[in-house]
Order: sequence, then C-alpha cells, then structure tokens
Amino acid sequence: MLLALQLLFAHFLGDFLFQPYSWVKDKERRKLASPKLYFHILVHIGLSYLFMWDFSLWYIPLIVGGTHLIIDAAKLTLQNERNRRYLFFIDQALHLIVIFVIALVWKGEFQFIEVPKELWLYLLGAFLVTNPASISIKTLISVYTPKTEIEEDESLNNAGKYIGILERLLVYVFIITQHWEGVGFLIAAKSIFRFSDLTQSKDRKLTEYILIGTLLSFGIAIGVALLIQILSYSF
Repeated sequence: MLLALQLLFAHFLGDFLFQPYSWVKDKERRKLASPKLYFHILVHIGLSYLFMWDFSLWYIPLIVGGTHLIIDAAKLTLQNERNRRYLFFIDQALHLIVIFVIALVWKGEFQFIEVPKELWLYLLGAFLVTNPASISIKTLISVYTPKTEIEEDESLNNAGKYIGILERLLVYVFIITQHWEGVGFLIAAKSIFRFSDLTQSKDRKLTEYILIGTLLSFGIAIGVALLIQILSYSF
C-alpha cells in the first residue's frame, strides 16, 4: 500500500502540477515530435525516484516512465476533438493500473520521509481535490461549455478555479474530521453567492453549466473524502 501511495503521489504531481498547460498544448500539436512529451516523462521518473528513495529498485521508476511514455504516445496518436474527453480518463485509468500492478509485484515498503501511511493517504486525498479535480471537472463538462458568458470585468484572474479548489479542500477537511454540518453550510453559502450569477444570465444553458460544475465539484470532494476514510480503516 505504501509503495502504491508514493507512486500515486508522484503520478498526480507529475500530471497535474508539474505539467504546464503550454506543455499539454505543445504535445497535442506536435505529438511524438514534441520535446515536452519527453520532459514530462523525465519529470515522472524523477518524482518516482524522489518519493521511493530506494535506489536498489532503480528500475521501478524506469518502468513507470516507460509505460507512461507508451500510454501518452498512444493517447496523442489517437486523440481528436471528439474523443478527447474519453481518452483523458482512459489515459489516467491505464496509468493507475500500471501503478497498482507495480505495487502488487513489488510489495516491499519504501519511504523517503518517516511518516505514517495514514498521513500519506490523507495528503494524497487533499491533493486530489485540488488541481486533479479541477482538470477532471473541466474535461467532463467541456462538451457543455456555453457560448454566452457572464460579464467578468471585475473578477480576479482564475478566481473560479481557486474558489473551486478551496471549497473542495474545505469539504474534504470537514468530512475527514467528521464535521458534516460544515459541508451543508458551505453548500448553502455557495448557493447564495452563485444565485446572483445565475440571475444575471438569460442563457439557460449557462445556468445548467454552472450548476453541473458546482455539483460535480462538491460530489468529487465528498467522494474522495469518503474513499480516503474507507481506505484508512484498512490500515
């Protein structure tokens, strides 16, 4: 379990934090000829070494990097506008399968920092509700993106993204600490603030788009928190 947690942490950091959007666009445009693809693989290999911190098993990060390259190359080759959403989730599922297979084959426990498994698990859950959740939600509802948008002359840059991350982190913490009433309060507060945005819009599709995004955001945060709690009981 510990090896799986460490490789999962390395994977999500490499795919969702240490992969700039400019790299993603360059890979999609130049595909296998993009140097960013190979930089991305090196990042994954480096993070895997860092989190494992066991150089006697030097080949495991190389297996992670090699399989990551094969999966990403296949995704880039097959990807088009119609299947982009599906390939995103298939790509992530294949990476996770590889990690769990590695964890099953090499069952030894390796750690860089002497911390309890539960802490690794809780930190992984907290990270999952930030950038990975944001990108997943954006990908899921991309097909519903409306043409009309609410005026945002006074809004901060990327405010919606960071509000979503903060709300999911709060929901995650409330559930992990068994304070479900805080989730209800947060949903009520978010509904009040969102109500003004919805009343400004004459576009029903935009209203539905906002509601779907909000419900997905809360749903993912609740789902991740419950999953982490279930897994923590097995330790």
